[in-house]
Amino acid sequence: MQLQKEVIHYPTLKTILAIEEVVKKANSPVSRNQILARLRTGVMRSTLNLALDYMEKRGMVLETKKGFIWTFNPSKKLEKAEEEGLEV
Repeated sequence: MQLQKEVIHYPTLKTILAIEEVVKKANSPVSRNQILARLRTGVMRSTLNLALDYMEKRGMVLETKKGFIWTFNPSKKLEKAEEEGLEV
């Protein structure tokens, strides 16, 4: 039997964007504690973890031993290929 983790509070879009901005602007990997300290509003630790998991699954951030780094890099070539491509 697999135990499911109960989510107390889901992050809002505003929270995800704020976390995204903190990680994007960082010049070096940032830990969860550093992210919480740099956010302008209070965010629960579990909400931060859920948002970071979401961002990691989408390829926006990468967790390293030293912290999180921003990895998302939109490609103009990929965007053009998606626009001109044939949908199957």
